[in-house]
Amino acid sequence: MSSNLRIGLALSGGGVRGISHLGVLKALNEVGIFPTKITGSSAGAIAGAMYCQGYRPEEVLKIIVETNYFKFMRPAISWKGILKMESVGNLFKIYLPHDDFSQLKTPLAVAATDIRKGKVVYFDEGELIKPIMASACIPGMFEPIQIGNKYLVDGGVLNNLPVEPLDGTCDFVIGVNCNHLPEESNIKNMKNLIERSVIMTMNYNVYSRKAKCDYFIEAPGLGKYGVFDIKKAPELFQAGYDIAMKLVEENPGILELANFPKSQKEKAL
Repeated sequence: MSSNLRIGLALSGGGVRGISHLGVLKALNEVGIFPTKITGSSAGAIAGAMYCQGYRPEEVLKIIVETNYFKFMRPAISWKGILKMESVGNLFKIYLPHDDFSQLKTPLAVAATDIRKGKVVYFDEGELIKPIMASACIPGMFEPIQIGNKYLVDGGVLNNLPVEPLDGTCDFVIGVNCNHLPEESNIKNMKNLIERSVIMTMNYNVYSRKAKCDYFIEAPGLGKYGVFDIKKAPELFQAGYDIAMKLVEENPGILELANFPKSQKEKAL
């Protein structure tokens, strides 16, 4: 493959289901496919930022499992949300200490939603941590994040597969969705009904962008996992890895994108 090929990877939001993106990245890396630019919404923005910082997918999984994410959250005394996300910034500063898009090893763009204007906003330069928090700011659960004069919430509200920042900058685009819904014959309760409806809405705006992807990866049935079901992290990671490897097996042409970094080529030899 030509080392000049630009490979874009768009990662959907989906709460803890986004851990499956790490498994996908591990599988792609193992066959020599390394994205040259990553975009993400919500959980996809978080997974993307950690990978773009230079952490290996397995390292990110370990950090997520061992970190009590919720201890960094504080109650919000406001009608705008139940919890504040601002204190989560302290956690991100441990792993992204430079707080700067330009310092990432791989270029990243994240999507958030301007709740006042009803428009998608993309961030790919300047401060890094607040845009990531904005991208993952679930409406109603968290207070909106203010950046400049914008009040921002979860990017997945309007764009849960942000392929647009990859248009014209990448030769190939791989989209990854972590919210595939299994068929449900019995809606058990109101919670189940609301959760399923929200995922359907997110998936609608994902599937509307599927045609923009040269390859589309979606592990079956991940929509059955709860947004905060962190105990399932290893299972979700494995699901992402398995479906990506299956894609490679069924589409050997994707290996034309393979380009091992020099250090990994030497190891392979």
